[in-house]
Amino acid sequence: MNKESIDRLVWALEQERITRRRFIQQAAVLGMSAAGTLSVADGALRGRANASEVDRGKLSKELNIYNWSDYIGDDTVAGFETEFGVKVNYDTYEDNERMLAKLTSGATGYDVVVPTSYMVDIMVKQNLLAPLDHALIPNMKGVTPALLDTPFDPGNRYSVPYQWGTTGFGYNSSHVTGEIDSWDVLWDSKYKGKITMLDEMRGLLSAALKRLGYSLNTTVEKELMAAKQLLLDQKPLLKAYVNAPVKSLLISGEVWLSQLWSGDVFMAQAENPDLRYCIPKEGCEVWTDNLVIPKTAPHKYTAQIWLNYTLRPDVSAGISDAVHYASPVEKAKQYINRSDLKNPGIYPDKATLGRLEFAKDVGEATRIYDRIWLELKAA
Repeated sequence: MNKESIDRLVWALEQERITRRRFIQQAAVLGMSAAGTLSVADGALRGRANASEVDRGKLSKELNIYNWSDYIGDDTVAGFETEFGVKVNYDTYEDNERMLAKLTSGATGYDVVVPTSYMVDIMVKQNLLAPLDHALIPNMKGVTPALLDTPFDPGNRYSVPYQWGTTGFGYNSSHVTGEIDSWDVLWDSKYKGKITMLDEMRGLLSAALKRLGYSLNTTVEKELMAAKQLLLDQKPLLKAYVNAPVKSLLISGEVWLSQLWSGDVFMAQAENPDLRYCIPKEGCEVWTDNLVIPKTAPHKYTAQIWLNYTLRPDVSAGISDAVHYASPVEKAKQYINRSDLKNPGIYPDKATLGRLEFAKDVGEATRIYDRIWLELKAA
């Protein structure tokens, strides 16, 4: 084992020039044992992880996290458990509405959940969230300013960004041909039985609304009824309404076109290089997913240490590398896979961003959205 090379690696980790995961990979190549690698990595990280500011006497023995499926780095949980001595219990969900329904029906054990922007607004209005102590989350200073102090949470009183992305569609370039730049292709009858759409109320309606040239936040009933009809017309062409599990169908070729979140398409692309991602010319949803702490969380102090940990550049980069979404942390870009940084589907240019919309709480019009959703699912 080359001690000088290991020392250089340790220095690079301490200076935030490489991630913990890459340190472990490179140290293994140099012959360091697995146990030794983890010990050295965690020791080096403590100096820059604000661990010295953590009151370990206040840390709980466990932390209960409720997150979207397939939405965490390879060693994010293990790194936290090793560094802070806290056991992480990790549950997953498939859409915002189901998460909200579970919390409002009495689930009180979760310490951290990960709602999308508009859902943060709803949860605040329903008095479901605990305010944050920013003194415990100093890594917020490294977040891209445009993702802070948002309309859905002014001053970030209740939330911090986790990852961000878009909701366009993926397609199999071996079977879907021609100019692919519009939502129109998901209504093309020649692909009948090979199309899926999101099993999510706001996400599904957003595609029809944007195809019609309307805002995905419209509260105009006439526009919403037009979107409903468009989706009813499309339904005979669909294989299913489905979320993240469609990745395996895209990989196998059973599905050729799928409305889906950007990172899920890129995760599938790693196993099927024929897959592509499109941000439609009509526009689509851009979103941030956010870390929040429920008011009923049993371990609020430890939850805020988790929030701060995920905003550390190397940790955020590790999450982004695994899930192929964009990191909200500026310095994370030093560590993120170069091909992802150059991918316009992950980091859209300014002109593309101008065509995108954040979903907002639509207030009383939610009743219309709910009714359309039920009618679509029953049709």
